[in-house]
Amino acid sequence: MTVLTRIGEFVDEMVQWRRHLHAHPELSYRETETSRFVADKLRSFGIDVHTGLAGTGVVGILQGARAGSDRTALRADMDALAIHEETGLPYASRAPGVMHACGHDGHTTILLGAARYLAETRDFAGTVHFVFQPAEEMGGEDGGAARMMRDGLFERFPADRIFGLHNWPGMPVGRMAVKAGPMMASGDSFRIRVIGRGGHAAQPHKTVDPVHVSAHVLLALQGIASRGTDPLNAVVVSCTQIHGGDAYNVIPNVVEIRGTVRVFDPAIRERVESRLCAVTTGICASFEASCEIDYSRDYPTLINDPGACAQATEAAIDVFGEGQVEREPPQTMIVEDFAFMLRDRPGCYAWIGNGSDEGGRRLHSSRYDFNDDALVHGASYLARIAEKGNVP
Repeated sequence: MTVLTRIGEFVDEMVQWRRHLHAHPELSYRETETSRFVADKLRSFGIDVHTGLAGTGVVGILQGARAGSDRTALRADMDALAIHEETGLPYASRAPGVMHACGHDGHTTILLGAARYLAETRDFAGTVHFVFQPAEEMGGEDGGAARMMRDGLFERFPADRIFGLHNWPGMPVGRMAVKAGPMMASGDSFRIRVIGRGGHAAQPHKTVDPVHVSAHVLLALQGIASRGTDPLNAVVVSCTQIHGGDAYNVIPNVVEIRGTVRVFDPAIRERVESRLCAVTTGICASFEASCEIDYSRDYPTLINDPGACAQATEAAIDVFGEGQVEREPPQTMIVEDFAFMLRDRPGCYAWIGNGSDEGGRRLHSSRYDFNDDALVHGASYLARIAEKGNVP
């Protein structure tokens, strides 16, 4: 394992940056102080800074000293989550009900560390764009990735390839996972309103009970994955909310079901949406009820480009060592809005080990904390991507 020596020399400062950001978390599109912190650091490194994309986004531009025309973008997310922190750490969140429960404080610090190193050495060809993205947790078309692109990210800051990473609890520090092709699922959401005819709970025969109908809908939707899809194709249909009624003795008029769909294959995504609508409509009709269905395609599948993956893998091997780079990690049904950027530009998204997830150190947990030991590895990895340049 060979982390870059210069980054190791200022890693203690990186730890201070990370813990400052952890103590001062900000929600999506409210990252004003985080944005200011990032911009000030970049300027202190001598990097040209642009602010305002997607409101609180920051982009730094740096020219290399070597001949070449590579245009590389490195991206980190900045926002926190609406979770009350329960770590008891001395640098725990000072914002009630808000915490960095997903490690974006670590991602931001990693990219700042890579930026400082590259600004000092400039031992790369072409241009590097440091993209600090807001509102990853908001997601979908309203999230930071899609909005930065609508604001002209790649028109103003052209990139041949873009790279990002995410910490991965349960993977040892000093290990990385990189996979070409689909790595993280697409994410859709749905809202179903089952419309019946309410009445007295003691006279159900005079009603069309939407609670009863909804129970049949809930069970039938699970058959889309278990009986309507090839077992070799990953599909998740999860109903996560059901709301209806206000009194124990009243059958309501309407019950609402909400949930999510996760797949990898676009063709299967089409089929699942079609089957969800057909199954729901058919069941409701069979009970003389009706339904309204709102179906939203929120995230594309995160698909890593093979060429960019080759570049990322070479950089990872340089930093972590051949035996510490996993090239075929299991796919995950978790979604990630970096997928919007990868849909527009070739690139690669990798997972970096965050150590044990015991004691609640899991993503989106109130007891989560980013592992500072991973900072030097992550910054070295991103810096090596820029130094190595495009791999054919």
